[in-house]
Amino acid sequence: MLPMLRLPVSWSLVLASVRPAFRAPGFGMFQILATGLVAQTGRKSVVGMLAGCGMQVAVSFHAACRFFSEGTWDVDRVGLRVARLIIDKLVPVGAPVLVAVDDTLVQRWGKHVFAALWTHDGSSRVKGAVARGNRWVVAGIVVDLPFCARPVCLPVLFRLWLGKGSASPVQLAGQMLGVLAGEFPDREIHGVGDAAYHGPELSGPVASFTTRLPRNAVLYSYAPGRTGRRGRPKTKGERLGTSTDLAGSGRWRTVVVNRYGRREKVHVTEVPALWYGSFGPARGRVVLVRDEGSDTPYDLALFTTDLAVAVGAVVERYARRWSIEPANAVGKQIMGIGQARNRTPRAVRRTVPFTFMIQSLVTVWYAEHGHHPDDAAARRREHPWYLTKEDPSFEDMIAKLRRVLIYARFSGVATGQDTPSEIHTYHLASQLTAA
Repeated sequence: MLPMLRLPVSWSLVLASVRPAFRAPGFGMFQILATGLVAQTGRKSVVGMLAGCGMQVAVSFHAACRFFSEGTWDVDRVGLRVARLIIDKLVPVGAPVLVAVDDTLVQRWGKHVFAALWTHDGSSRVKGAVARGNRWVVAGIVVDLPFCARPVCLPVLFRLWLGKGSASPVQLAGQMLGVLAGEFPDREIHGVGDAAYHGPELSGPVASFTTRLPRNAVLYSYAPGRTGRRGRPKTKGERLGTSTDLAGSGRWRTVVVNRYGRREKVHVTEVPALWYGSFGPARGRVVLVRDEGSDTPYDLALFTTDLAVAVGAVVERYARRWSIEPANAVGKQIMGIGQARNRTPRAVRRTVPFTFMIQSLVTVWYAEHGHHPDDAAARRREHPWYLTKEDPSFEDMIAKLRRVLIYARFSGVATGQDTPSEIHTYHLASQLTAA
């Protein structure tokens, strides 16, 4: 039997949303490790998670390790429960769901670490740098929070790349998009990725996919209709050339788009086309973007299989993809992804997704229970060098949850008990932390 853990009602409700994915003992350990991961400000190893919630003596270290290495829970089932919570709470009813995909390297050392290999390190400042570790393909739901000027990506599904000869990152991304589309058949799922993510695996399971078009990609017109002659009909039309060729003959117009937290005027042109080398006969559009004052043929080339949405929305959709990059950085720098030093296959496959999912749950908690309009102003008062800070960062979100956890731990209020209003709770928690 696991010892009782005192939790604030708001955090307990958020964790309870994933309870159907666990058996009873497993969910108890999940609560302990999730809370300890949030509360821990030092090293976030498995021992660090237990120490974060004060359970390092009451709970066996081996039991916590077995949660990752031998537990019966499934990463996809937990991730889909987190995805459902996000869609129910943060995505408007009936609105399409935007899913960003990307890969990130979690550096690991030791010859016995499962699936650790030398691969490209995109986070390095050195061009073409490589490092050893686990390469993860991440799929996150992009949401708009009312208190943030920029969209936020919340990771929900994950795949570990096993190296050459296994499924490629593009194929793994297609698998995750298919899982989300199957779980939410009543929602349109739109995928978006950078230039590395293109291929037929990404066009089938979702309503559309948008990616950046390489300069050397060759484009074709749509396949002509049947001619009535014998033989196999054509699967592509005439060669249109590269994006540079299309830029010279395109009809440009000016639109206003909201990207990267700013409203900007850009010049755009679109051409119906097939990217036959990547998406085969799937119909799509090429969208070329040129910034104000630019003297180049174009500054950004996009390819999308969405034939209905306005051209400005395509530009905004790709800009929203960037939110997965800071989400990966937050996972490594604040949540401590990679600090749990496990080696076995099942533990390696679970620890990084577990940490990412807790990161998403912290954001949901803050959006539903923790936000206060004065949070950013209070941070500016405490750290006056943040001269232009207007939105709360993830660091602000998790710091506030830590204060609430401290208050619940020492107030004597048991999990599930009625508490005073949340505003009063946060006020007391802040006073306790300041003291």
